[in-house]
Amino acid sequence: MRKLLALVAGLAVVGAIAGTALANNAWGNYHWARTSNPFTLKVGDNVNTTWDSYLDTTISDWTQSTVLNLTKVTGSAKGNCRPTSGRIEVCNKAYGSNGWLGIAQIWLTGGSHISQGTTKVNDTYFNTATYNTPAWRNLVMCQEVGHDLGLAHQDENFSNANLGTCMDYTNNPTSNQHPNAHDYAQLVTIYTHLDSTSTVSSAPSLPGKAKPFSQASRANGAVYVDHLPGGVTLLTHVFWTPE
Repeated sequence: MRKLLALVAGLAVVGAIAGTALANNAWGNYHWARTSNPFTLKVGDNVNTTWDSYLDTTISDWTQSTVLNLTKVTGSAKGNCRPTSGRIEVCNKAYGSNGWLGIAQIWLTGGSHISQGTTKVNDTYFNTATYNTPAWRNLVMCQEVGHDLGLAHQDENFSNANLGTCMDYTNNPTSNQHPNAHDYAQLVTIYTHLDSTSTVSSAPSLPGKAKPFSQASRANGAVYVDHLPGGVTLLTHVFWTPE
């Protein structure tokens, strides 16, 4: 019943805001390939106890979608949050004073199919008074995992009124800690069609690429594309600190 209500509310929102900036916040046409809905996607827990409750909240929030379920499993990431094929790995670490709060990465095969993903949150900032709050932790964790599901932002202006979604940039995340009805409706749109194959399964991990992101990278925007061996594309979404 909860998922049905979320779907109805989400579709109502889509109809109400068609033609506005919120009409589509899909990240390209990227999605996890699967042969049925709802599908279950594993989320590897590589975070410490400080982050555990925020990861749990994010998993619970996105599982309210009618088309997918997230389930937490023991993380298997090593080093710089190495990905695992067929799932999302979530990691925290003091990655340095490089200007970013969080990073989401997806590896694409077949042009648009997400085959593995990672979320990283940067404790260098979250250990400071400014960002060490439940609101900032929920916002960034929720947003980065949302990117790993195939969502982009609903809005990228830090200074305007909040939209009530974690997929909205903001200087004050109090009301932007969770997905909203439009996010759930967008996931329905992304995952309406079914695929003949599935990337939600165990398989050899795809080639990774450890790439540093710093304040110097910021001038090039928030999304970065790397073409890897074997026709694999690595996309990175960087959540920069507000300027």
